[in-house]
Amino acid sequence: MQEDFRLIVDLVAVLGVAACGGLLAAMLKQPVLLGYLIGGMVVGPAGLGVIKEVVQVETLAQFGVAFLLFALGVEFSFAELKKVKAIALGGGGLQIALTILVTVVVCGVTGAWGTLPAKGVFLGSILSLSSTAVVLKCLMERNETETPHGQVMLGILVVQDLALGLMLAVLPALHAPGEAIGIALLTALVRIGLFAAGAVVAGIWLIPPLLRLLARTESRELFLLGVVALCLGIALLTEYLGLSIEMGAFVAGLMISEVEYADQTLTYVEPLRDIFASLFFAAIGMLIDPVFLWNNLEVILGLVALVFVGKFLIITPLVKLFRYPLKTALIAGLGLAQIGEFSFVLASEGQALGLVSRRIYLLTLGTTAVTLMLTPFVLKLVPFLFNLMESIPWLQPYLDETQAKDVSEDLPFEDHVVVCGYGRVGRNLVKLLQQHNLPVVVIDQSESRIQQLREAGVPYVYGNCVSLHVLETAGVHHAKGMAIALPDPMSIRLCLKRALELHPELNLVVRATQDKNIEVLYQLGAKEVVQPEFEASLEMATYLLTSLNFPSSVLQWEMQQIRNDHYLDLRPERTASEVSRHLDQVTRDLNRRWYPLPTDSPLIGMSLEEADIRYLTGVILMAIRRANGEEIDYPNQQTKLEAGDRLLVVGASEELAALAELAQGKVAFPGENSACQWITVGTHAPVLGKTIADLTLHLEAGVKIQSMRRDGKFIRLPDQSMDLKADDQVLICGSFQGLSQLQPLFVGQLPLSIPIKARDTQAVKEV
Repeated sequence: MQEDFRLIVDLVAVLGVAACGGLLAAMLKQPVLLGYLIGGMVVGPAGLGVIKEVVQVETLAQFGVAFLLFALGVEFSFAELKKVKAIALGGGGLQIALTILVTVVVCGVTGAWGTLPAKGVFLGSILSLSSTAVVLKCLMERNETETPHGQVMLGILVVQDLALGLMLAVLPALHAPGEAIGIALLTALVRIGLFAAGAVVAGIWLIPPLLRLLARTESRELFLLGVVALCLGIALLTEYLGLSIEMGAFVAGLMISEVEYADQTLTYVEPLRDIFASLFFAAIGMLIDPVFLWNNLEVILGLVALVFVGKFLIITPLVKLFRYPLKTALIAGLGLAQIGEFSFVLASEGQALGLVSRRIYLLTLGTTAVTLMLTPFVLKLVPFLFNLMESIPWLQPYLDETQAKDVSEDLPFEDHVVVCGYGRVGRNLVKLLQQHNLPVVVIDQSESRIQQLREAGVPYVYGNCVSLHVLETAGVHHAKGMAIALPDPMSIRLCLKRALELHPELNLVVRATQDKNIEVLYQLGAKEVVQPEFEASLEMATYLLTSLNFPSSVLQWEMQQIRNDHYLDLRPERTASEVSRHLDQVTRDLNRRWYPLPTDSPLIGMSLEEADIRYLTGVILMAIRRANGEEIDYPNQQTKLEAGDRLLVVGASEELAALAELAQGKVAFPGENSACQWITVGTHAPVLGKTIADLTLHLEAGVKIQSMRRDGKFIRLPDQSMDLKADDQVLICGSFQGLSQLQPLFVGQLPLSIPIKARDTQAVKEV
């Protein structure tokens, strides 16, 4: 077979097996990245040996990581890089230095590689690098690139990629005297400095005019061709300077990120990026020798454990040292604990220079490959690990980011609107609210955005808005309304649920970053969910139809109906299995449980509206699985509960316990002439300081305090000796007349005119 045609056959084989592996992984609900790696392993030289032109395929695969880093640079931008410059430069640099130092010490103490510290430096350099491609792919799949932990990880990874150029420059001098290493390092730094200066000049004076010229041609192909040539040209320049292709691709993306055509560039490049990225991961799989892995399984698993634990113990304290929350530090430590794909480059160079034997090279290769394959699983398990850790009482104080870092002095305490997130959407929202003279409080955990709020004179709380105590500090329990405009779906869900724990009747609007999250947010209790892309479509359609003389009143009604139907007409149709899979994924970061409905439960036969589970217990019902296997995701209020149902519920431990009591019939439901109502105890209420036993009222009032929320915690059947405090939320149940009579006493509108009697056991029976 002709050589050029052989390469085409190999490329088709690699892409085909990557597609099959990715499809199989997706069907098994595993990361598609794992399928690409296994596919490459199967057809590689150590597998079936289908691929003959391995070197050429690996060379083409470099396009994948180049396009990945180019797209990252376009998305990241200098402004984003500036936000994490401290942890990126300081933390990233310290992490590399500490990893190398620890490795040298361990090698010296154990005598693993003799007495040469150069070998320890070489191994430490390999271990210090994490996988930009794998971590970036995982973050993109989970839509977490803009989260605090995503920004921290990407900042550190950028520094690691920049350090690769220094490592490659120093590597040949490791056998030489110390001054040779110093000269090699100084030369590499000079090259990087000159390249950075040239990049700044080109980014200001050359790149923008070039992109405008390409855009004026109005040719999509020509624009794409010019951008790809620019990306790869700069990448080759950095390779020629002795740095790395990856560094050049990332810098090329940064140069374009500040130009008005950045979004257009990203849209055009993304398909190329995805195709070549799959080729890159399959090429990594081709390097893996499954027979060698099996024969040295115990050694490799031991090395994998050491690498994960060692890097986790280095990175987590470093991130925490830069004053990031413990959760962010833990996720960053777990996410960066693998060995990166660029370590293959260092390992190959080290073998060629005689720094390592063939066996050590293969062990390094195998360990790196296994850590890369495990990383998607580790990141996937993060929400489950946090739920497990939060269930351990002595760990809760460390995991709960309770305190606000800073609070503005002019914070309003009631009848205000809380805005979570001060990005572009949050900033515009605050401006519009202030134009209507509404008091606003903004919650954000970015120092740069908090500084903007200080300068603008907007009241703020500096902290994590998923924390109950931060939400309390912002006065959520006394707020008129709340808007959540966060970029991270996981934070959105947690913030929404915890805000409603503090204020169950809160008028809450949420921005959905993805259309598939709309139903989840409504089910969690949002009064309104806004999807920006759909809203843009509605506004454009309204304008066009109005200009074509369609009645504006009819159009407004139609558009509102689409919103009322949760944009159902605009959303792409998804199969029941896709909806179920997404629901399973998004509830992992919440405290969820499949609860089997008891066979004699009084809930059987009731509609969800009649049962009112959420109101009485605080538990959120996300799905119902019938006895026949049918699954109802996001059930509506008319759905009836049946015998044999299993309920997918979300809630705190106390709320889940309350659901069990309700489902087992230990608590009766309000009847036709009775109801329940959540009331917040006012700061001047006559009932303040009274115990629940003191407030056992006349039988005629027929009222019982059934549940309570205090400091964000749900208390089912509170102890009769508990004193009522300001801001306590009490669920009072009883007759309509009794509720209307007592409500003013709890909010402080009337004096306590009803006589307090000794506890009457009949009066405190469950409603």
